[in-house]
Amino acid sequence: MTDALSPRGCQPAEPAEDGYFRKGCNPLAETGRSKLQNQRAALNQQILRAVRMRAGAENLLRATTNNKVREQVLLELSFVNSDLQILKEELEGLNISVEVYRNSEETFSIPLVPLGLKETKEVDFTLPLKDFILEHYSEDSSEYEDEIADLMDLRQACRTPSRDEAGIEMLISYFLQLGYVENRFFPPTRHMGVLFTWYDSFTGVPVCQPNLLLEKASILFNIGALYTQIGTRCNRQTQAGLENAVDAFQRAAGVLSYLKETFTHTPSYDMSPAMLNVLVKMMLAQAQECVFEQIGLPGIRNEFFTLVKMTQEVAKVGEVYMLVNTAMNQEPVKENIPYSWSKLAQIKSDHYKALAHYFIATILCDHELQPGDDEDQQEKALSQVYDYVPEGLMVLTVLKDKVQRKQLGKAHLRKAIIYHEEALRVCGLCKKLRNIDVLQEVLTAAHKRSLLKYAQQETEDDFLSLIQAPDILPKTEHKIETIAPQLSKVKVKDFFHRLGPLTVFSAKQRWTAPRIIHIHHEAGDLGFSLKGGSPVQIYCLDPACSAALMGLREGDYIVSVGGVDCKWLGVNEVLEKFRSVGEQPIEFEVISCQDTTASVHSKSATYSVGMQKTYSLICLAMEEDKIDQTKKAPLKLPFLSWGTKNRQKAASTLCLPSAVAGSSQVKKKLSPFTLLNTESSLY
Repeated sequence: MTDALSPRGCQPAEPAEDGYFRKGCNPLAETGRSKLQNQRAALNQQILRAVRMRAGAENLLRATTNNKVREQVLLELSFVNSDLQILKEELEGLNISVEVYRNSEETFSIPLVPLGLKETKEVDFTLPLKDFILEHYSEDSSEYEDEIADLMDLRQACRTPSRDEAGIEMLISYFLQLGYVENRFFPPTRHMGVLFTWYDSFTGVPVCQPNLLLEKASILFNIGALYTQIGTRCNRQTQAGLENAVDAFQRAAGVLSYLKETFTHTPSYDMSPAMLNVLVKMMLAQAQECVFEQIGLPGIRNEFFTLVKMTQEVAKVGEVYMLVNTAMNQEPVKENIPYSWSKLAQIKSDHYKALAHYFIATILCDHELQPGDDEDQQEKALSQVYDYVPEGLMVLTVLKDKVQRKQLGKAHLRKAIIYHEEALRVCGLCKKLRNIDVLQEVLTAAHKRSLLKYAQQETEDDFLSLIQAPDILPKTEHKIETIAPQLSKVKVKDFFHRLGPLTVFSAKQRWTAPRIIHIHHEAGDLGFSLKGGSPVQIYCLDPACSAALMGLREGDYIVSVGGVDCKWLGVNEVLEKFRSVGEQPIEFEVISCQDTTASVHSKSATYSVGMQKTYSLICLAMEEDKIDQTKKAPLKLPFLSWGTKNRQKAASTLCLPSAVAGSSQVKKKLSPFTLLNTESSLY
């Protein structure tokens, strides 16, 4: 077994020197981020226990008619629901623990929000894959124990990726490896009995599926989450660090967008289309924020055109965060997005809007039109900042009239102060944000700067000014877009390469057991021809030849010659092996393709009808008996099934049929995660 990980609690002798751990993973690293992830895993287990307790209590409540028992169960349910709410708040606290992910060299910048990695349970592929290799490929499964162990080691390593490009590459390699595994071992006609369990990143609720597509979707989410952690780790005090941060957040948005388009209706809220849409907007907003910081890093010169540019750039940041905050407060995302994230987006929107008004006020208060200045250029630049000009004012008049410039500048300062105060007020209302010292320091410093600027412009007749500061048009010269994941750049080798070419030896195709054919040379004539790539196929078979009499058929594939595997050999190479035998009898193995028309089991994760705010944990349902299409079958509850019908057309992993009115209840076997009743919601 290669790249093995040490058992829990065991310390390798020299992990750094001998490369004991897989590149891109170090599960023994005692970093703040790893401790935070361990806390997340522990919280997930507590949430799972609480949900199980509540499910059991609800089952008892439905089953009993004793009023005293019902009162006790209702009391227990109230305690369990309270515990769940507390656990949810603790999980939210982990999601806003931005200090852990920040660069240690940063001193005075508003923190960025990373995504936490989804947690999962261990999966044992050994028995299902060995059984499938023996049954489907008719090969000795014990010869593939190393390959299965490598696959499990890679999955285990993906639970603790390093926060760098090596970690990203490792996750992508596992994602690509899952494509090979899916094609080789997961036929569309049945499930393999491998149960994948992943925890929701925001609610901690486990989602279980016997389908590899949940695994692939969760790995994609973690790739995007790791990019966000890389972006927050970048040093935002340097140009290179800001460039890397912008790139990381754009790539994170690209991965999440790809996940949204490829895997729809996933049974986990953190990967639902609505939530992914919000996360993509948030990552692009953080990239836009880093672009503004990058422009202002060398310093903002107190010059007319420079300040005009900065005004619109910072207004753009405020606009994108306003859109993010609006999206976070829409159903159904509002119920599951961390409250502190929504408030931080609102704070940033107000803060950057205030900076935009401060910059334009600085232009109006500090810069008077001089005889040598270009009036047309300044008028054009200033007019592009405003959507409209207050009634009675003209841009050129404002530039020339000192009094009007000062009045309009003070109006912008007043608006800036209002935005600053609102940002501080919202920050004070959120306990999690109130404890982030650097956020308080940045907001307070910006507020004091605007107050000082306004105090410098104060006059006795200030109360006579009734001008309202107009809104500022956002504009940027640096368009931020998603960067699509370039998965093909990571080269991986199929662990199960020895099974043969994937185009032929896949789970979708069924084969006969290998048959041994013994033939003798007849004047150098084999009695058949060979065609195709690898493996080669029997072609133009003579029905009267000795091979045909031994059972060889047209279209058979040759898998070995003289006991030597030749699945990857071409026509010339196989013929050379035949010639190398000489005049001795030739022994080779062939297989024949079988047509398969079996139907797919309707085995899926269900959507709990009564859970308005979350998907159910898991209920595996399998209909073994086919229902005659001509007969009327009783209507069943709507299923959330992994789609195979439109997989090629829509690249969708889940299809959510609409609920049918008046559908009858169908009795099902309860899974370990019992469905909740129709009157309850998770939180």
